Amino acid sequence: MELEQWVLEYEPVIRLTLFFGIFLLVASWEILSPQRQLRLSRWQRWSHNLGLVALNTVLVRLLFPVAAVGVAAFAATEQWGVIKLLDLSVGAQILLTLVVMDFAIWLQHVVVHAIPLLWRLHRVHHADLDYDVTTGARFHPIEIVLSMVIKFSVILLLGPPVAAVVLFEVTLNAVAMFNHGNIRLPVGVDTVLRWLFVTPDMHRVHHSVNENEANSNFGFNLSCWDRIFGTYQQQPKMGQQGVQFGIEGFNEPKEVNQIVGMLKLPFKGDVDHYAINRRSWQSGEDQNG
Repeated sequence: MELEQWVLEYEPVIRLTLFFGIFLLVASWEILSPQRQLRLSRWQRWSHNLGLVALNTVLVRLLFPVAAVGVAAFAATEQWGVIKLLDLSVGAQILLTLVVMDFAIWLQHVVVHAIPLLWRLHRVHHADLDYDVTTGARFHPIEIVLSMVIKFSVILLLGPPVAAVVLFEVTLNAVAMFNHGNIRLPVGVDTVLRWLFVTPDMHRVHHSVNENEANSNFGFNLSCWDRIFGTYQQQPKMGQQGVQFGIEGFNEPKEVNQIVGMLKLPFKGDVDHYAINRRSWQSGEDQNG
């Protein structure tokens, strides 16, 4: 059996196995070396956050049975994509795919903050009153569907190798759990690591209730995009222990930390004061370097 066919057949098993393995690793790390004390019961939050993950997983499999690797295989069969026009080695194709798709995810993240209608959907992710490994996977089903459409479009335009798409998908899931982890890294390790990758301390700034901080540090994997485009913020103004999570005006656990409340959240309130295209950095104090 060819490698590509094997990947296509066992892709769900590969991703599910790695998801649970990395989840258990980060969850254990959170227990052994937490960065902060959680405000709410871990098990109460987890049941609803992971319940939303399960709902989204079923929805994606029903609407997109071929998944991203299937789209990549189709593009390869039809010889679609920019990569087909370039004389690159397999290794270079994989590296280019990882970088381009990471940038696409970063840009998508900026856009869902910039457009009020899309921010309504994305604030389900931000409304979590705590910040841990399960926060990285809680998204509204409509946003998940839109994200899949965008991802498929990028794959068809790029025409990456199937192996590169699988590697990107696995990496995206892994780093989302890692950088949303309530885990403590030595300051020196965090400082060095974030020059290339997004760390938990770096991304934790993005989940601040402070709108200027929430509109910074959009990266999930590579940290360079925020540095290049001027959206990088080193630390939250109140420090890692003082930063508050969530969205201003949505502080009721039943509203933001239960499945029914999360599904209803996009249809509540207004977003005029919060979208990135309406922000104003207050001073150099908020940038913190």
